Amino acid sequence: MSTLEIKDLHVSIETEQGEKEILKGVSLVINTNETHAIMGPNGSGKSTLASTIAGHPRYNVTSGSITLDGEDVLEMSVDERAKAGLFLAMQYPVEVPGVTMTNFLRTAKTAIDGEAPKLRTWTKDVKDAMGKLKIDADFAQRNVNEGFSGGEKKRVEILQLELFKPKFAVLDETDSGLDVDALKVVSEGVNRAQAENEMGTLLITHYTRILRYIKPDYVHVFVDGRVAEQGGPELADRLEEEGYDRYVNANA
Repeated sequence: MSTLEIKDLHVSIETEQGEKEILKGVSLVINTNETHAIMGPNGSGKSTLASTIAGHPRYNVTSGSITLDGEDVLEMSVDERAKAGLFLAMQYPVEVPGVTMTNFLRTAKTAIDGEAPKLRTWTKDVKDAMGKLKIDADFAQRNVNEGFSGGEKKRVEILQLELFKPKFAVLDETDSGLDVDALKVVSEGVNRAQAENEMGTLLITHYTRILRYIKPDYVHVFVDGRVAEQGGPELADRLEEEGYDRYVNANA
């Protein structure tokens, strides 16, 4: 079992008005085979947490720690974090002109594992994973995310998740922009990855609809850069009925 631990994390960004604190003492412990859902209103710090775990340079950790099996994640470069087993499915996946999906996937897998996968096995794995995610085979020869719809980009994120086999996946609003059919396909991919790879999942979302397909073990409510409440799946059901007003008003 692996453990991702976030302890009293404070994170700020530079703005035109000066430094602004976004995360104000966040603590979480996530183990492999667990699914943690982070919910909260816009601007509560959910995506900041995801970007900080991944190593985005815009976010400045002023205090606190992130460790993976006791190793200091904050001392790792972005690629070192990926090699250590951290994966981020981005809220807005970027287009990479001039780089085909085939080249990107195999190059990334080689960098993560330290050796190139056997071509015949790898080709079969990619084809099988694309089929399960209902990604057209022609996409393998297209440039990464170039001209893809929002739903297609999200499926490609989960394709990477299934092929790269991380210890922990951070899914930053993977459900945004998905219709019901695409949401089911993406959720099934996440569930497969967790079951087959003993992966831990940190799922960031505004809405409970994805939690019908990806069942959380724990739910954390973010408000104003802090964890306002924690609980089990029943907390998500309550949020569906009540919304976030009582947390926001209490914090005002």
